[in-house]
Amino acid sequence: MSVPDRPIPNLPARAPSVRPEHGEAFEAGAAHYDRVRPGYPDAAVDFLLSGRTGAPAAGLDVVEAGAGTGILTAQLIARGTVVTAVDPSAGMLEALGAKLPAVRRVRAGAEATGLPAASCDVVVCAQAWHWVDPTAATAEALRLLRPAAGERRPGLGLVWNQLDVTVPWVHRLARIMHAGDVHRPEFEPAKGEGLGVWDRHEEHWTQSVTAEFLIELAKSRAYYLRSPEGTRAKVVANLEWYLYEHLGFDTGQELELPYFTHAWRAEPTT
Repeated sequence: MSVPDRPIPNLPARAPSVRPEHGEAFEAGAAHYDRVRPGYPDAAVDFLLSGRTGAPAAGLDVVEAGAGTGILTAQLIARGTVVTAVDPSAGMLEALGAKLPAVRRVRAGAEATGLPAASCDVVVCAQAWHWVDPTAATAEALRLLRPAAGERRPGLGLVWNQLDVTVPWVHRLARIMHAGDVHRPEFEPAKGEGLGVWDRHEEHWTQSVTAEFLIELAKSRAYYLRSPEGTRAKVVANLEWYLYEHLGFDTGQELELPYFTHAWRAEPTT
């Protein structure tokens, strides 16, 4: 069956959560998170690594802050980079290590990694910048970055996927999931001093999923993970009504889930 795809007006801005304790919700759900969260479009990953110059990524030393279970890490390694994965969650790093055992892993926050100064070419952060203090994390990124060398320009790169809530049925899905995804064309991520203007890359794309998968996706969200059992049951019941009764999806039926990917990159000003 088809679902409505008519764009709706921009949604009102909702302030992103910066409460670090929400990140603790993922400690016990790392394996599930890794199964249901999508990777990032190839062009967005290339944008993070190449910057303005388009220089090849192979051989770059990359520090990935908030590396989680290694969803982006695997894509970085596939491009020939050497990645140090940093995350404050032991559970997330354990899942990353099981999948990518050769990757160096450091349990730390983006604001204070403990890594040597001038030890990398690029600092990246995927799907986690809203969990950190952007001023402190920017200062730490600047400390870690090496000076420019030839075509290689050091930089901080951010990327995240969000449900494309400009599509009406996805907007309502996000509300039921308490996903918090919003569409603000004017949005720029916060950053500290010492970085130039953001270069921006955006992509719209779709993932083939089922209604059952969407329910599992909801279970990977911080709201669900931090809620009591009664609230979790209500979320699942509401999703089942919406997907099976209201939208009329059948069990096992494939549908296209629209996503919107933001990527940002900025270079040091000195």
